Amino acid sequence: MKPHDEGQAIQPDALETTDPARFRARVRAFLDEALTPELRQAGCEQIGVFSPPGIGRRWHRRLYERGWITPTWPLEHGGRGWGAHQRFIFEQECALANAPTLSSAGLLMLGPVLIHFGTAEQKARFLPRLRSGEDYWCQGYSEPGAGSDLAALSCRARRDGDDYVIDGTKIWTTHAHCADWIFLLVRTATHERPQQGITFLLVDMRSPGVTVQPIISMSGEHEVNQVFFDSVRAPVANRVGEEGDGWMIAKRLLEFERSGVYGPRVRRMLAHARRLAEADGRRWRDPDFRRRYAEVGIECDALEAGELRILLGSDPKNAGAATSLLKLAGTETLQRASELCVLAGGAGSMYAHDLERSDETAHDAAVAMARYLNTRAATIYGGSSEVQRNILAKTALNL
Repeated sequence: MKPHDEGQAIQPDALETTDPARFRARVRAFLDEALTPELRQAGCEQIGVFSPPGIGRRWHRRLYERGWITPTWPLEHGGRGWGAHQRFIFEQECALANAPTLSSAGLLMLGPVLIHFGTAEQKARFLPRLRSGEDYWCQGYSEPGAGSDLAALSCRARRDGDDYVIDGTKIWTTHAHCADWIFLLVRTATHERPQQGITFLLVDMRSPGVTVQPIISMSGEHEVNQVFFDSVRAPVANRVGEEGDGWMIAKRLLEFERSGVYGPRVRRMLAHARRLAEADGRRWRDPDFRRRYAEVGIECDALEAGELRILLGSDPKNAGAATSLLKLAGTETLQRASELCVLAGGAGSMYAHDLERSDETAHDAAVAMARYLNTRAATIYGGSSEVQRNILAKTALNL
């Protein structure tokens, strides 16, 4: 399929079928054809939330060529007109087929923000390259002293003619070591309310003064980084919205980030846990393990049903509460599923850093432990569980 050209709306007869069974069959047929053994293996061994950038770019390209890289975007920007149900089916089938997981920074977060808040020039410049995968993006929000309390950020940008000059640092920046661009929040003014002085900027990672320092996680991956900005210049034309609009834009972007679908990822972990337990034999026959496996399976069923209900009945007025609920329930269930995988792996799970083990079962167990360690951060990134509960208390319960 020829990639869709930006600005050329897809005609109605090119939209995907809305019949769930037919659509699921179409997705499965595509995955059977497009997922090479190497891509499937990479998906099986994926430790972090997203696949390594090299693998991700290869899978990105296949989805782009099929026209399915941004299926929920508006038609005029290269979308396919998919609804929430179609998106959920696609995510579910990708997880069950062990497809690599693409970074959400550009596709699910920045893209929708530019569509809503970007200028015509910004859309024309950035969206086509984002969709094609020519530009790889990372997110610059958290700082050493500002994570869950994002309004406390101190990375500053001062206006100098047609540029902003940026000084400061961002931390836990996923895939910054491979990214071409970063979108970040900077402080451009000091007010009584700290949220009022924040601005949203797009910065070329190749700019002079940008330094990326790797952070190796306890599970052994180089996934996150600390990024330093030393008098880095960014054109004012790369500001999204007006100066000081950053907090409003950031809240909208966090809704996109937190509205991810977690149920299929839990389903993938359940399959991993069962594979490990059956390889052991005794563990799969153990009543206590089977009970815990059934409990997480029931939680996964409930999570998927809740996600689909919220996605199908999305109300813009309650978007913040709904996305917080999805993030809270999804990440905590994901952690319980990762714990089940470690239990299924038994003693072999203690070798998290020995992913080169030749024995397939031992290798699977090492992957389980590495995922468990990586997943500890799930209830922190994107807004901690405590933050999500505070949002729900305020917006849903009026406390």
